[in-house]
Amino acid sequence: MAGAGRFLDRRDLRPLRPRLQGSDPPAEPSPMNPSLTPSIPAVATGGRARTPRRLAATLGVIALLLVGLGLVAGPEGWSLRWGADADLILAIRAPRTLGALLVGALLGLAGAIAQGLFRNPLADPYLLGSAAGAGLGVVLVLAASGLLGSTLGLAAAGWLLRLGLVGAAFGGAMFGIGLTLVLAGGAGRPLVLLLAGVVVGVLLGALADLVILLSPEALRGKQVFLLGSTSFLGWTSVVLLGIALALILLPALRLARVLDALVLGEASAASLGLPLAQLRLVLVALMALATGSAVAQAGLVAFVGLVAPHLVRRRVVVTHGALLALSALTGGVLLLAADVAARSLIAPLELPVGLLTALLGGLYLLLLLRRHWGEA
Repeated sequence: MAGAGRFLDRRDLRPLRPRLQGSDPPAEPSPMNPSLTPSIPAVATGGRARTPRRLAATLGVIALLLVGLGLVAGPEGWSLRWGADADLILAIRAPRTLGALLVGALLGLAGAIAQGLFRNPLADPYLLGSAAGAGLGVVLVLAASGLLGSTLGLAAAGWLLRLGLVGAAFGGAMFGIGLTLVLAGGAGRPLVLLLAGVVVGVLLGALADLVILLSPEALRGKQVFLLGSTSFLGWTSVVLLGIALALILLPALRLARVLDALVLGEASAASLGLPLAQLRLVLVALMALATGSAVAQAGLVAFVGLVAPHLVRRRVVVTHGALLALSALTGGVLLLAADVAARSLIAPLELPVGLLTALLGGLYLLLLLRRHWGEA
């Protein structure tokens, strides 16, 4: 992977840079590539383009403010008693706040990779079967814990739940994406890969439903997983998420120029001498690791990976190197804001964070679609 960047040097993209930055005259978008043609970034920014550094600084300030709010948001509303709540902040609020930021960053990064890889603005981190695979893994562990609870006792069931859910979600996500790659015959044909992801999602979802029919007590746990939650994030989760983000972000940035070349189409990318099949496989692996790590710790948090790259493109016109980093930062800000709102809106009760992201993300995309068709 470390040598993958040599396949595409900065000098290879000099003839392509004006088109990647949106200086060409508007072009007619294709059905499979409606937003990544040179005409769309100019429309998306609406004349409000900022520099990437300014946007990153703004997002960094917002993230710091949200971290502060996350540290004071408790079950009884916001509390500024730092001394009295010190143990609570250190043990619960701080890891949950940092964990939400890291989960959102992984989803935003995975979404940006997916949309660049498939040249489709509706590409989502869950589209290759990772969501269905993770759901199946969680249901299997919940069903097994119910079986152990009736045969070996509640202690064995609790031990299995504590150790098994995170690993089952991660392993299930990896299994779903691996099965998709096998059915598609690799990552060389994006359309076939997408169709294989749909098939795998339906198949694994049906298997999960079958397990629930045989073990109904797994239904409630699956529902919590599907809604997404940051309630169970601890310092161990923060460490694992931080390591995953560092290991994924660095090679993703190194391969960002491959995504830049793919914007111009298969023929243009191939003309640069790129081994597209191998590099696509590496990018799919990075997307899978980011998605699996996030899902394993927080469940299926909807729309963050889909919306984060859109928000970045509406503010700046950049190549994929900056887009990946800014999408990760935007995803972290989005999920942390949703987490603070989930803790605060109906305190002492708490809303599932995935419910808020699905609601707000869906409304945003509806407004964006309406505005796009109004300008067309």
